[in-house]
Amino acid sequence: MGPTNTDNGLMSEINVTPFVDVMLVLLVIFMVTAPLMVHGVNVNLPQTTATPLPTDKENLVLTINSEGRIYINEVEIQMDFLQQKVQKIMENRSDQEIYLRADQSVPYGMVIKVMAQIKAAGIEKLGLVTDPYQSKDQDKKKVPKG
Repeated sequence: MGPTNTDNGLMSEINVTPFVDVMLVLLVIFMVTAPLMVHGVNVNLPQTTATPLPTDKENLVLTINSEGRIYINEVEIQMDFLQQKVQKIMENRSDQEIYLRADQSVPYGMVIKVMAQIKAAGIEKLGLVTDPYQSKDQDKKKVPKG
């Protein structure tokens, strides 16, 4: 008697369905939470009454914090290398637009130097990011007297 072929052998196929299910759940979670994330550099933006511009794409954001440190998105960059870094980043981008966030305590001269570096890099569209203006009446809570 020779060996017989039975179905008691090990299954050599991998079931990828649970893996795909887990990956789809993770994809949905990241798609929902990614737009809710705010850039990690904390700045106290000046307030203005200008209406916000609608945007659907990922923008390049340059930030100057209260200590005068400069960040491209969340990566710190030295002023000396700002122009070269912006040029390199914008080489491969179709939209030649940068948004500048500067803490309201940053000296005006510092903001102008950064803007000059951006213009020297060949960027023509530069947007300034601000917070919506809140009047003093909105800040005060009216307490009834009595």
